[in-house]
Amino acid sequence: MTEAAQAPIRVLVVDDEPLAREKIRGMAADDPDLRVVGECTNGAEAIEAVQTLRPDLLLLDVQMPEVGGFAVLEALKDEWLPPVIFITAYDHYAVRAFEFHALDYLLKPFDRDRFRAAMERAKRQIRRDNGGALDERIIALLEQMRGQTRYSERLVVKTGGRVFFLNTEEIDWIEAEGNYVSIHTGKKAYLLRETISSLEAQLDPKDFVRIHRSAIANINRIKELQPWSHGEYHVILNDGTQLTLSRSYREKLQAALGNSL
Repeated sequence: MTEAAQAPIRVLVVDDEPLAREKIRGMAADDPDLRVVGECTNGAEAIEAVQTLRPDLLLLDVQMPEVGGFAVLEALKDEWLPPVIFITAYDHYAVRAFEFHALDYLLKPFDRDRFRAAMERAKRQIRRDNGGALDERIIALLEQMRGQTRYSERLVVKTGGRVFFLNTEEIDWIEAEGNYVSIHTGKKAYLLRETISSLEAQLDPKDFVRIHRSAIANINRIKELQPWSHGEYHVILNDGTQLTLSRSYREKLQAALGNSL
């Protein structure tokens, strides 16, 4: 066995419950092949810790206030991410998705035998693959979650080396910039590494509507529509921002507003 294979697997634990973290830490301490390198109490800490510590294995609580486990994965999906074992209080019906997509899952309350079984499975994969990267199963899970009627209420924004969370209700409008989008809130704009089509799928259509191939508007910010030319309109927002409603997106806005143009 190589030295790399014998090195302890570096584990990052993410759970907002102190007793849950203590329980995992105690169980991991009994296994010489595991070493807990960090603990996080929320999703924001987890994003930073994964980037900084680059653990071999992530034990990730699905249900956390404000920024849950899936939001953490979304924030890191374009970067490096180790194999994931979900920690969840969901029932067995809901956890079927994790069985297929994740490396493993721990259903609360789990006992020492269940924890040991999950760790043995993790060891086999990590040592076989020699490390981890965001694999196709996690990507598929994120796509599946998006396919359900769960729309984002908060977006993860990274700027100037900081990570913070933006409530979608604060957004006035969104502008496409290649593989990025510029999110406008009041006098501020934030650049997010996301295509406009991908972000559109994450936003609740009751509040956000695509009005142009390069623009999404918050319906609640629209003050006035002014006819322009060739079936197009100027969309005037409450703060005076003027956007263009193209003919190809006219019906979509019409349906959202519930009236004809």
